[in-house]
Amino acid sequence: MKKRYPNLSVALRRSLFRRLRTWNPLVLRSCLLGGLSLLTGLVVLLSHSDPSGVALSQGIQQQEDQVIRNYKLPSAPPPAPVYQPAPEPAPAEPAPAQDSTPVESRPIESAPAQPNSSDKPEPDKPNDATKDKLEDEKSITEVASLRGLNRYVLEFNRSPAIGNRFRLQGVYAESRLGFTRPRTWQIKTAKVLVRFRHSPDLAAGKSNLIVRVNDTSVGSIPLNLKQAQIGESIVEIPANLLQDYNEITLVAQQQNTSNCSSAQDDKLWTEVLPDSKVVMDYQTKGFPLDFSRYPYPFFDNLALDTAKINYLMPAQTNSEWLQAASRFHSYMGRLADFRPMETALVKEVKNFQWNDRLVVIGTPDEQPLLKSLKLPLAISGKQFLQADKAPLPDDVGILALSTLKNGTVPVLVISGNSPAGVTKAAQFLVQAQDSQIGTGQFILVTSDQVPEIASPAVRDWPKYLPGRSQFNLSDLRGNDGKPFQDVTVRGSSAPRIDFDFRALPDDRFIRGSTMTVRYSYSGQVDTSKSTISVVVDGVGIGSKKLSNDNGASQETFVVDLPADLITPTSKIGVDFRLVPKAPEQCGQVTDQQLWGTLHKDSSFSLNREISVQLPDLKLFTTGYPFAAPQDLSRMAIVLPDKPSETEVMTLLKLSERMGRISQAKSVRQEVYTTSKLQDSAKKFKHLIGIGTRDRFPLPEVFQEKGGFKLLDSLTRQFKQTQIQTLPDSGGVVQTVLSPWNSDRVILALTAQTEGGLKQVQDVLNNDSWFYQLQDDTALISANPNTSPYDSNGYQFQFFRQSEQRSLENLNPISRMRRVFQNNWWLLPSGIIGLSILLYGIAQLYLKRVAGESS
Repeated sequence: MKKRYPNLSVALRRSLFRRLRTWNPLVLRSCLLGGLSLLTGLVVLLSHSDPSGVALSQGIQQQEDQVIRNYKLPSAPPPAPVYQPAPEPAPAEPAPAQDSTPVESRPIESAPAQPNSSDKPEPDKPNDATKDKLEDEKSITEVASLRGLNRYVLEFNRSPAIGNRFRLQGVYAESRLGFTRPRTWQIKTAKVLVRFRHSPDLAAGKSNLIVRVNDTSVGSIPLNLKQAQIGESIVEIPANLLQDYNEITLVAQQQNTSNCSSAQDDKLWTEVLPDSKVVMDYQTKGFPLDFSRYPYPFFDNLALDTAKINYLMPAQTNSEWLQAASRFHSYMGRLADFRPMETALVKEVKNFQWNDRLVVIGTPDEQPLLKSLKLPLAISGKQFLQADKAPLPDDVGILALSTLKNGTVPVLVISGNSPAGVTKAAQFLVQAQDSQIGTGQFILVTSDQVPEIASPAVRDWPKYLPGRSQFNLSDLRGNDGKPFQDVTVRGSSAPRIDFDFRALPDDRFIRGSTMTVRYSYSGQVDTSKSTISVVVDGVGIGSKKLSNDNGASQETFVVDLPADLITPTSKIGVDFRLVPKAPEQCGQVTDQQLWGTLHKDSSFSLNREISVQLPDLKLFTTGYPFAAPQDLSRMAIVLPDKPSETEVMTLLKLSERMGRISQAKSVRQEVYTTSKLQDSAKKFKHLIGIGTRDRFPLPEVFQEKGGFKLLDSLTRQFKQTQIQTLPDSGGVVQTVLSPWNSDRVILALTAQTEGGLKQVQDVLNNDSWFYQLQDDTALISANPNTSPYDSNGYQFQFFRQSEQRSLENLNPISRMRRVFQNNWWLLPSGIIGLSILLYGIAQLYLKRVAGESS
């Protein structure tokens, strides 16, 4: 068969060829033309066809275009409002003088003293020469103001790294101080006024203080003062050296002998006084307001002063306004992060001060001020009108930028013709993927709804450890929000390489976690003294010798991570102690050729389980469980119907705090008033109640038997003890398990009076007080003349009033281990009982064997 098929095929081809040769050529041409005609017809038909998918997409596009065309905007919009930052009010103290040579050191005489050379002498009152100098400074300041320049004085003590002590010790020492330049400033002149004192044992001709700005030397100050004197020197800074982010470096080169000084000598010291300052003369430039630069000017990460956000109170406060304001302020808290921010509620716009910003949220009916602002769309009655005088639909969100007080106060408008439009506009601003497409001074949010960004995983916390067990150092983020990169340090006094290693709030570490440090280092190190070490919160957990004379690349070092040291606030530090081979000569160490590098592919293997005890205010300081997930979508805040101004401000302070301690692409907490609270929110969300005792929206918090309660007539009760106080101006922060769902909690921010509620606001606003919260109930009382910089400014009473519930996700082995850990007495009892049982079985067996043998 296989042989006959090829022959048959050949025979058929030959037969067909013979028949084609016998056909009439005219017939062949007709067939060919017919085929071409048929093909042409098919092509024409297909080109004019309208498949359902194409027709549908074109119809949708036409419909969308038609919707957009329905909104008639002005053909010639007004010019963009220009923000003209007002200069800061002149400081009470005169600015430093501008005369004299930049590197001249002026002593300020004081009463003679006989301190030890290593002590810090205290200055006395300035003499007459100093008073004359201050008069000169005042006149020069007036001259600067006549030239149309504004002056800003930035004191060193504003940096938390300086505080009250800024000391440079040893033969060679340096320290750094950073500051920013606001984006609306055009700096004309700048200088550093350095006030200092130093050890009287320094050799005058060999000791000096070098000032650098952005790694450029701008002056050198001789250290030649007599004992108990304070020196003062002015160093000019070229204006073109200053940029958005700047760094001042002070380098002390100190000798106390003519021949050779020891770097370990305690007499080699210089102190830069914390009232040293940077003085900048500048002009402000107008800045056209545009949503492409949002969130500026309402928040500026380059600003040197605290952002001041004012919210205009509406004519009537409803749950929609509260939710929009809460979400927006949480977003502002995320932007501020560690930076301070002041918040205020205002009822009128007459008393704005320097550096104020205004946010107007609400419909034209709720915010009459909108009619007086210069906006592209007109307002008639209670509605925004299009260019053709037709009102905008109720579900359209409106965003606009404007100014007050001759452009010195920027205004952000979040509005619409209905609460639905206001909510849509606010949600557009708090979602970065949406707000980044904004431009111009006016935006209409016209989509049917702002697309909701999917909530992140419950354990996806960007500022904390990843949820998986194994990850690299590059998976962690620094304070700038960027992944960790390779870090190299140099010299024998190399700084520690620190990074956050924050455990998730519901993490419970067990033994067996490790860190594999991957590092490199240079040659020329003394291998008998050079080491690399790892510390957790200052506690050393491992060290290794640097043993290669020629240096090494990509070496590894495995260290165990103690389970009890890893917390939600932990930091890990890696120290390179690099000692050069060449010995020290006259206090000078040749060490800049030495370096050590911590690589980003250093890895971690964690042995942990999910286990947490609720309720606990200590967990609230991390945001847990309200910030799980991080977009706050499982959190609901409840206020009384018609909340007071104090209760609304407490809402804003809480929203800001939750924004600071969370990080996500959206903000989705819900806010209700008592009458609007839904049963689904009670059952599925973590609730936060705000209000004074008589108006508190969640009275179930105070119905637990034996728990702490606020009662009528300024009465307090705990267990069987009941007291009546006059007055009761303290605040209460309390958390309990939800009576509607044992996996959810309720947080109460309450007090007997609004004065006590203001104390709760202060605690939420101040880090040093907020992070003291613990147990499940905190009673707050303010000390007289409380300072926000005093961690003891508030007195706290903490106690636990209810049993905690464990929320766990454990495997069977972990559950068994947990049972034995919590009931350790079962182990010895079990061993004894099992031994007795085995002994009895053995005795029965022996008796049976003995009976059978007998």
